[in-house]
This record gives sequence, C-alpha cells and structure tokens, in this order.
Amino acid sequence: MRRGLRGLRVQGRVWRMQLSALSPTTRGILWALCAGLSFQAANASMRALSLAIDPMQAQFLRYFVGILPLVPMIIAAGGLHRLWPESIKGQVWRSGLHTLGLILWFTALPHMPLADMTAISFTNPLFVLIGAAWLLKEPMNPARWVAVAVGFAGVLVIVGPGLAGTGGWYNLLMLASAPVFAASFLVTKVLTRRDSAAVIVLWQTLLITLMSVPLAIPVWVSPTPGQWGLSLIGGIAGTAGHYFLTRSFASADISATQSVKFVDLLWAALLGWLAFNDTLQPTTLLGGAVIVASIVGLERYERRAAASARARD
Repeated sequence: MRRGLRGLRVQGRVWRMQLSALSPTTRGILWALCAGLSFQAANASMRALSLAIDPMQAQFLRYFVGILPLVPMIIAAGGLHRLWPESIKGQVWRSGLHTLGLILWFTALPHMPLADMTAISFTNPLFVLIGAAWLLKEPMNPARWVAVAVGFAGVLVIVGPGLAGTGGWYNLLMLASAPVFAASFLVTKVLTRRDSAAVIVLWQTLLITLMSVPLAIPVWVSPTPGQWGLSLIGGIAGTAGHYFLTRSFASADISATQSVKFVDLLWAALLGWLAFNDTLQPTTLLGGAVIVASIVGLERYERRAAASARARD
C-alpha cells in the first residue's frame, strides 16, 4: 500500500515536471481539453438528472455534491480560513453571475440535445471579446468585429431551424446564458492574477451552492440513489472541469485555447447519442465549425499582427 502511494507521488512529480517543460500555450490547450471532456461528462449526467427532477434542484445538487472533491484540499490546507481569497467581493460577483447563467442554462437543459447546447456555448469567447471591450476597455479592432459577426452567423445556423415551436424558446434561453457566463469568465481571468485555481474553484462551488438553495427548496423532492449517483458524477466532473478551465486561463490567453473547442462538440455528440439517442444535425456541425473558425482565425490574425509589430520594433 505504502509503496503504491509512494509510486503515485513519484509519478505525479514526473508528470508535473513534464507539464512545466511545455510552452504556456500548449499547457493552456491541454488544460482546456481536460476541461472540455469533464464538462461534457457533467452535462450528460445533469441532463439525465434534470429530466427526472426539477432543473433548479439539479443545479443545487450539482454544486452541493461538487464540494466533496474539495474537502481533502480544505483539510490539507488546515481549514477553510487558510484558503481565503484575496478579494471575497470578486468571488461573490463571479459566483452571482455564474448562478444567473446556470438558471438559464439548467432551464433549457432538459429540452435540448447535448451537441446543440455545446455548439451554442462556443459563443462564450465572442461575448468575452465584447465584454472585454466594454468592461475592461480593451480595443476592438476591425478583425475582432468581423470574428464576432461571423461567429453569430454560425449561431443562426444552429438555432435557426429550431426557433419554430416551443423548442425555440429553450434555444434562446441557452443562448442568453452565454453572455452571462462570458462575464463570469472575464471576472475569473481577473481573479487568476491574485488567487490560485484551487481557491477560485473552491469559493465558486461554495457560493453557488448557497445561492442555489432558495431556488431548490420550493421544488425539492427526495432524490433516489440513482439520482444521487448522477449528482455525484456531475458534481465531481463539473468541479474538475472548472479547475482545469481555471488552470487553462492562468496558463495562456483565453483566445489561444479556443482552437480545441470543436473537440467539445464531438464529445457532446457522442455522449448525446449514447445516453439520449440524440441525432446530430448537420446544421449543428456546420454552425459549430463556423463559430470555432471565426475564433481561431482571429487568434491567428492577432498572433501574426503581434509578431509583425515586434519585428518593426
């Protein structure tokens, strides 16, 4: 037993050394890939849970159970006070924004295929660009506006066919959650300058759990063992996804990691087909490809522009 634990610790140190030897952009992309897979596992379990109980209770259970994998970290640190953030106000703002986005997201979740909701989530970086210009006063050059316009054309390809009937309402709700999550991600990027990924995820999980309590109480039913199991999968996978995503933000610029987003759509399509017999629509693939292409194209353009500026200097 002790030899086995010692071997795991040694292997962990080797992996950390290998990871630290990679470039910041490569590390950011690897963390983003891990985040995408974790989030898709959480999304699938939460969709199954929200089909069985009220989505607001599912939201609470996802974050309540998500505290469990953080308990060892709290114990190892010597208590919650040892993990106090530099700005609790920033953590509250970030968690409040994320809770609002979750309300919209969980309301639409039972009514949409996993691939469609994942493709719509690709718009987050586009809203991040707009938010960075508005809130952080970052310049919006013509290339960025073109990327936003092309990206939203991709959104229309995805949601357009489903706007007729009651299903269209849920498409719009899912789309409405994207700018709220983007605002949350902007706050997260600022918080990574002062707090570690572990501290940010810990306080996000605790605060969102507290903020979700008033939403869950009016619709509460006793979960079955199977529903607790889905909550456990969603909580652990979701918490891991937020940790990986925060590490990605801390390792590289957000735009540099967007080239791997289309992999999330492939995971979502596979899980949706296996778990819910979802049919992947060609418009979902096409729209997702257009959105990702707009983001990757912008990232490459700005990288070349920065290189040219350095060469002139």
